[in-house]
Amino acid sequence: MNGEIDLFRTFISEKGLRNTPEREEIIEEIFSSHNHFDVDELYLRLKHNGSKVSKASIYRNIPLIMECGLIKEVWFEDGHMHYEHIYGHGPHCHLRCIRCGKVVEFVDQGLKTIEERIADENEFQIIDHRLDITGYCSQCRTGD
Repeated sequence: MNGEIDLFRTFISEKGLRNTPEREEIIEEIFSSHNHFDVDELYLRLKHNGSKVSKASIYRNIPLIMECGLIKEVWFEDGHMHYEHIYGHGPHCHLRCIRCGKVVEFVDQGLKTIEERIADENEFQIIDHRLDITGYCSQCRTGD
């Protein structure tokens, strides 16, 4: 956990901003689980743990945490953005069940090969990609 906090402390200092205990609480909670999250879920987890961090503080800090390279947006659903932590994790894609919300992360070397070929053919430098496949997981598919 210290790697994330240390990276953020350095980032905040370089931006000339003040680090606060609230900012560190938010980061600690984000990295306490590997689950994807939205601001409401993060707020409820913090509140459940006795934190006094406001939802407004979370909204103000999410862009800084993203800019620092600790998290990224992964999809917009139900009127709000969902995030995942990326620090220390390689690129991956998602399978998302549209019935139960289950998310499966996967890596496929074949997709990497296709991505590289497309970039070469179009003289394009790729810095990131997102592949989000939606459908029904095995439990929801057989539950009909």
